[in-house]
Amino acid sequence: MLNRRTVATGLLAALMMPGVAFAQATTPSATQIERQLEVAPRIQLQPNKRVTVREFKRRPDLRRAAPSIDIQSINFEFGSAEIPFSQYRKVENIADGLNRILRRDRRATILIEGHTDAVGSFASNQVLSERRADSLKRVLVREFGVPSRSLETVGYGEEFLLVPTQNENWRNRRVTLRRIDSFLR
Repeated sequence: MLNRRTVATGLLAALMMPGVAFAQATTPSATQIERQLEVAPRIQLQPNKRVTVREFKRRPDLRRAAPSIDIQSINFEFGSAEIPFSQYRKVENIADGLNRILRRDRRATILIEGHTDAVGSFASNQVLSERRADSLKRVLVREFGVPSRSLETVGYGEEFLLVPTQNENWRNRRVTLRRIDSFLR
Protein backbone atom coordinates (compact mmCIF):
# COMPACT_ATOMS: atom_id res chain seq x y z
CA MET A 1 0.00 0.00 0.00
CA LEU A 2 1.30 3.42 -0.92
CA ASN A 3 1.62 6.03 1.76
CA ARG A 4 2.87 9.59 1.66
CA ARG A 5 6.42 8.59 2.58
CA THR A 6 6.59 6.05 -0.26
CA VAL A 7 5.26 8.54 -2.78
CA ALA A 8 7.60 11.29 -1.55
CA THR A 9 10.57 8.94 -1.69
CA GLY A 10 9.67 7.93 -5.26
CA LEU A 11 9.34 11.53 -6.38
CA LEU A 12 12.64 12.46 -4.75
CA ALA A 13 14.34 9.52 -6.47
CA ALA A 14 12.95 10.61 -9.85
CA LEU A 15 14.29 14.11 -9.32
CA MET A 16 17.70 12.84 -8.24
CA MET A 17 18.00 10.58 -11.32
CA PRO A 18 17.10 12.79 -14.27
CA GLY A 19 18.22 10.13 -16.76
CA VAL A 20 15.41 7.85 -15.64
CA ALA A 21 12.80 10.59 -15.80
CA PHE A 22 14.27 11.68 -19.12
CA ALA A 23 13.75 8.25 -20.60
CA GLN A 24 10.09 8.50 -19.64
CA ALA A 25 9.49 11.75 -21.55
CA THR A 26 7.26 10.70 -24.39
CA THR A 27 6.63 12.46 -27.63
CA PRO A 28 3.06 13.68 -27.93
CA SER A 29 1.15 11.89 -30.68
CA ALA A 30 0.35 13.68 -33.92
CA THR A 31 -3.26 13.90 -32.70
CA GLN A 32 -2.21 15.45 -29.37
CA ILE A 33 -0.06 18.02 -31.16
CA GLU A 34 -2.85 18.79 -33.60
CA ARG A 35 -5.47 19.18 -30.88
CA GLN A 36 -3.26 21.31 -28.64
CA LEU A 37 -2.37 23.71 -31.46
CA GLU A 38 -5.99 23.90 -32.66
CA VAL A 39 -7.23 25.25 -29.32
CA ALA A 40 -8.55 28.80 -29.53
CA PRO A 41 -6.07 31.46 -28.38
CA ARG A 42 -6.67 32.80 -24.88
CA ILE A 43 -7.24 36.26 -26.35
CA GLN A 44 -8.51 37.48 -29.70
CA LEU A 45 -6.76 40.49 -31.21
CA GLN A 46 -8.67 42.99 -33.29
CA PRO A 47 -7.22 43.21 -36.82
CA ASN A 48 -5.73 46.65 -36.10
CA LYS A 49 -3.91 45.26 -33.00
CA ARG A 50 -2.24 42.35 -34.78
CA VAL A 51 1.55 42.26 -34.89
CA THR A 52 4.43 41.10 -37.06
CA VAL A 53 6.25 37.84 -36.28
CA ARG A 54 9.15 39.88 -34.95
CA GLU A 55 6.88 41.80 -32.58
CA PHE A 56 5.16 38.60 -31.45
CA LYS A 57 8.50 37.07 -30.44
CA ARG A 58 9.11 40.01 -28.09
CA ARG A 59 5.66 40.01 -26.47
CA PRO A 60 5.40 37.56 -23.55
CA ASP A 61 1.72 38.48 -23.10
CA LEU A 62 0.90 37.27 -26.63
CA ARG A 63 3.22 34.29 -26.28
CA ARG A 64 1.30 33.10 -23.20
CA ALA A 65 -2.02 33.52 -25.02
CA ALA A 66 -1.13 31.39 -28.05
CA PRO A 67 -1.92 27.66 -28.15
CA SER A 68 1.26 25.68 -27.48
CA ILE A 69 2.79 22.33 -26.67
CA ASP A 70 6.20 21.57 -25.13
CA ILE A 71 8.23 18.86 -26.79
CA GLN A 72 10.63 17.51 -24.20
CA SER A 73 11.25 14.14 -25.77
CA ILE A 74 13.76 15.21 -28.42
CA ASN A 75 16.98 14.28 -26.69
CA PHE A 76 19.17 17.33 -27.08
CA GLU A 77 22.52 16.51 -25.57
CA PHE A 78 23.99 19.03 -23.17
CA GLY A 79 25.33 21.93 -25.26
CA SER A 80 24.06 20.47 -28.56
CA ALA A 81 21.43 21.43 -31.11
CA GLU A 82 21.80 18.30 -33.25
CA ILE A 83 18.79 16.03 -33.71
CA PRO A 84 20.26 12.58 -34.28
CA PHE A 85 18.68 10.23 -36.81
CA SER A 86 17.56 8.04 -33.89
CA GLN A 87 15.16 10.85 -32.93
CA TYR A 88 13.51 11.17 -36.36
CA ARG A 89 10.53 9.00 -35.42
CA LYS A 90 9.69 11.60 -32.75
CA VAL A 91 10.07 14.41 -35.27
CA GLU A 92 7.82 12.48 -37.65
CA ASN A 93 5.02 12.65 -35.02
CA ILE A 94 5.47 16.41 -34.89
CA ALA A 95 5.45 16.67 -38.69
CA ASP A 96 2.29 14.57 -38.96
CA GLY A 97 0.46 16.82 -36.50
CA LEU A 98 1.63 20.00 -38.22
CA ASN A 99 0.81 18.70 -41.70
CA ARG A 100 -2.73 17.84 -40.58
CA ILE A 101 -3.21 21.42 -39.39
CA LEU A 102 -1.73 22.82 -42.60
CA ARG A 103 -3.98 20.69 -44.81
CA ARG A 104 -6.98 22.36 -43.17
CA ASP A 105 -5.49 25.85 -42.97
CA ARG A 106 -2.63 26.74 -45.31
CA ARG A 107 -2.23 30.08 -43.51
CA ALA A 108 -1.39 28.43 -40.17
CA THR A 109 1.91 29.63 -38.75
CA ILE A 110 3.82 27.69 -36.12
CA LEU A 111 6.57 29.25 -34.03
CA ILE A 112 9.28 26.80 -32.98
CA GLU A 113 10.86 28.02 -29.76
CA GLY A 114 14.22 26.68 -28.68
CA HIS A 115 15.09 26.56 -24.97
CA THR A 116 18.12 25.66 -22.85
CA ASP A 117 18.87 25.07 -19.22
CA ALA A 118 20.66 27.78 -17.22
CA VAL A 119 24.15 26.25 -17.25
CA GLY A 120 26.61 28.41 -19.17
CA SER A 121 26.54 32.04 -20.16
CA PHE A 122 23.37 33.85 -21.14
CA ALA A 123 24.85 34.60 -24.58
CA SER A 124 25.89 30.99 -25.31
CA ASN A 125 22.49 29.70 -24.19
CA GLN A 126 20.75 32.21 -26.44
CA VAL A 127 22.71 31.04 -29.48
CA LEU A 128 22.19 27.37 -28.57
CA SER A 129 18.42 27.83 -28.22
CA GLU A 130 18.25 29.49 -31.65
CA ARG A 131 20.22 26.60 -33.13
CA ARG A 132 17.84 24.07 -31.55
CA ALA A 133 14.79 25.76 -33.07
CA ASP A 134 16.51 26.01 -36.47
CA SER A 135 17.58 22.37 -36.27
CA LEU A 136 14.02 21.16 -35.71
CA LYS A 137 12.73 23.35 -38.54
CA ARG A 138 15.40 22.02 -40.90
CA VAL A 139 14.51 18.38 -40.15
CA LEU A 140 10.75 19.05 -40.41
CA VAL A 141 11.18 20.71 -43.81
CA ARG A 142 13.87 18.51 -45.39
CA GLU A 143 12.89 15.11 -44.06
CA PHE A 144 9.14 15.35 -43.52
CA GLY A 145 7.86 17.89 -46.04
CA VAL A 146 6.47 20.53 -43.68
CA PRO A 147 6.30 23.78 -45.70
CA SER A 148 9.05 26.16 -44.63
CA ARG A 149 6.74 29.17 -45.11
CA SER A 150 4.57 27.87 -42.24
CA LEU A 151 7.39 27.69 -39.68
CA GLU A 152 9.10 30.49 -37.79
CA THR A 153 11.86 30.03 -35.25
CA VAL A 154 13.09 31.84 -32.17
CA GLY A 155 15.48 31.07 -29.35
CA TYR A 156 14.73 32.10 -25.79
CA GLY A 157 17.84 30.64 -24.17
CA GLU A 158 17.32 30.26 -20.45
CA GLU A 159 14.62 32.94 -20.31
CA PHE A 160 11.59 30.64 -19.81
CA LEU A 161 12.80 27.74 -17.65
CA LEU A 162 10.26 25.03 -16.89
CA VAL A 163 12.31 24.05 -13.84
CA PRO A 164 13.72 27.17 -12.18
CA THR A 165 17.25 26.05 -11.38
CA GLN A 166 20.74 27.20 -12.22
CA ASN A 167 21.79 23.55 -12.49
CA GLU A 168 21.59 21.28 -15.50
CA ASN A 169 18.04 19.99 -16.00
CA TRP A 170 16.93 18.03 -19.07
CA ARG A 171 13.35 19.37 -18.87
CA ASN A 172 14.61 22.84 -19.73
CA ARG A 173 16.38 21.59 -22.91
CA ARG A 174 13.32 21.51 -25.12
CA VAL A 175 11.42 23.01 -28.00
CA THR A 176 7.95 24.48 -27.79
CA LEU A 177 5.52 24.66 -30.69
CA ARG A 178 3.21 27.68 -30.63
CA ARG A 179 0.46 28.51 -33.13
CA ILE A 180 0.66 32.23 -33.84
CA ASP A 181 -1.26 32.97 -37.07
CA SER A 182 -4.27 34.52 -35.29
CA PHE A 183 -1.94 37.17 -33.82
CA LEU A 184 -0.27 38.20 -37.07
CA ARG A 185 -1.06 40.94 -39.55
